[in-house]
Amino acid sequence: MEGKMGKIIRLIFLQLIISQSYILGYDWSQINLHPEHMALFFSNNPKVAEKCRISPSCPYKEHLDKSVCWGYEKGCKEIDSYSRPSCPEDHRGWVRTKEEQVETFYNQGDFGYIQEHIDQMAAYCEPQKKGDSSLQCSDSLRFCHGINIYIDFRDLSERKEPIRYSMDVLKDGQIGGRCKLNKELLLKNCDQISPLQSWGPELRNFQELTESVKKGPMCDVWVEHPTYIMKIDATVNMYHHFCDFFNLYASQHVNSTGEAAFSVDNQIVIWESYPYYSNFGVMWKVFSKRQPWTLSDLAGKRVCFKNVIFPLLPRMIFGLYYNTPLIWGCEKSGLFHAFSKHVVHRLNIPTRIIGDGKIHITILSRKTKHRRILNEGKLIKALKRNKEFLIRKVEFGHDMDFKEQLKQDQWTDILIGVHGAGLTHLLFLPDWAVIFEIYNCGDPNCYKDLARLRGINYITWENEKKVVAEDEGHHPKLGAHEKFTSYEFDVKEFLRLVQQAVTLVKNHRAWQNIQEKLKTRHDEL
Repeated sequence: MEGKMGKIIRLIFLQLIISQSYILGYDWSQINLHPEHMALFFSNNPKVAEKCRISPSCPYKEHLDKSVCWGYEKGCKEIDSYSRPSCPEDHRGWVRTKEEQVETFYNQGDFGYIQEHIDQMAAYCEPQKKGDSSLQCSDSLRFCHGINIYIDFRDLSERKEPIRYSMDVLKDGQIGGRCKLNKELLLKNCDQISPLQSWGPELRNFQELTESVKKGPMCDVWVEHPTYIMKIDATVNMYHHFCDFFNLYASQHVNSTGEAAFSVDNQIVIWESYPYYSNFGVMWKVFSKRQPWTLSDLAGKRVCFKNVIFPLLPRMIFGLYYNTPLIWGCEKSGLFHAFSKHVVHRLNIPTRIIGDGKIHITILSRKTKHRRILNEGKLIKALKRNKEFLIRKVEFGHDMDFKEQLKQDQWTDILIGVHGAGLTHLLFLPDWAVIFEIYNCGDPNCYKDLARLRGINYITWENEKKVVAEDEGHHPKLGAHEKFTSYEFDVKEFLRLVQQAVTLVKNHRAWQNIQEKLKTRHDEL
């Protein structure tokens, strides 16, 4: 009897040792999320939360037991949701009620957009037994997730022309898996065949395979890590390339809320053969600890992916944020706010947590042929007369490290610039900041809508009589064009609009909070 009891005690003791070893051995640093997102992570991962609760080494106990959710999870209550969009202005006839207005905005540009794709996910190729492949996609093949997927890149090594925005990278049967393919559903959803609108150009070639896709002779390369295949937009243009990065972040939400949802233990594959170079290339570190591959790295090989994601694309019909049909009068997308915080945190950009009593104004200066501020020097001189202002003129060119650009953003209360891709920096400004698009060049909604999505205030030039164009503008094909000339602005009118922006900054509670911290520090001294 004693011998049997002793064995039970030893077994319990051994299980306790194993359990403690597992808990104590958890690498808490791998979570690496913005503090505002930590409670959401633990709420969606109760097993990890329990490990944290028990482990003496977990530094995140303050984030446990919070009733929070992103907004798209089952059972997520509105009061607990990360997103709190508002619609303070009129909807201009889009909908009938204020509630419909808020709901429309939430579905167009917030986590409702994520919910839509999650709800659409359907099985296109179903596994028949353990170890088989699978393919699930949202409507029109805008987002897909595959398990044990085979792609044959062997003939790319013979291809002479470089690959970019190509729809013929794969031929019939060069992508597939061992699963039961719903061919009718696949062909029905190949309805948006365009390079950057869907995965139809690639997945229309999907075929059932008779052999299991697993590590072995049929695979020249076996990719164990989750892989995101990226069809990217123009890498030299911040506005367009950040459509790629934003949609990658949104795709992580669509893909999973699990423990590895925002892990960097991934592989990125860029769906073109050109060597990748961009001043924004550091952004890949937000998503992966590995160097991205291009198709040139895979040419001539049969590649098998254990877990592959075909993410949301930059130029989808009614996509984000390019081509977004955004309802009037609404602002503050939680999805865009979360993206901003996630990027700044992952790239270790210091944020401003204490004020200095000053209004920091950053002026985007352009060296380009068009859209320059012709009397930039006079405007800056006029601003400098106000001792409350700290003025910084910047040129966010490709010779300036992008992380340094993001650091400048954190010390900007008002960002001023003519219409152009540099205004995309508004995504990473502090919550209280104002974007002053000094002239929108006939494109009034582009950055205004992006500012609404990000949840920061936007102003632009109001009096056309107080701005003078250098000439009518000369588009190489379209003739006279507002984006192809430069402008001189009335100084008094400029200062009036800047003062409008100052008022918006000072009235924001977050700006007031950092100023109060400054006062508290002075009182303590």
